[in-house]
Amino acid sequence: MRVLFICVHNSARSQMAEAYLRQMAGDGVTVTSAGLTPTVINPLVVAVMAEDGIDLSGKQTRKVFDLFKDGQLFDYVVTVCEESLEGQCPVFPGVTHRLHLPFADPAAVVGSPEERLEQVRRIRDAIKVRMADLSQELTSGTRRPLGDVS
Repeated sequence: MRVLFICVHNSARSQMAEAYLRQMAGDGVTVTSAGLTPTVINPLVVAVMAEDGIDLSGKQTRKVFDLFKDGQLFDYVVTVCEESLEGQCPVFPGVTHRLHLPFADPAAVVGSPEERLEQVRRIRDAIKVRMADLSQELTSGTRRPLGDVS
């Protein structure tokens, strides 16, 4: 089973989802993430993921179209950007299942440094819960309505 998480910049939500699903689903699921216009991993994301024992400090972002050009195929493509706020949320063609699981953008949090960190923690925790559900679905072979748009 191959899963691709995509969002606009591959700097936060898709990286967190990739890390959690990889951790939860085990060896039977290959997990990748990419973005439409990749940037760098958000430092707040690196910090909150480290709090949960996941090191993203050395991770690189990647471009979704490079995966497509390389001919990589995926059983599931999961978009994690907020469609209503980000009209450019990418789509990966030719997939078996497409899911849309929108999460708030950590790059958009505001406030003091501690307030911003707390907001990113909440986003992280929401992603972790959804990835536990998705992991269960993928490893058990059952399909539940988790935002499936295929």
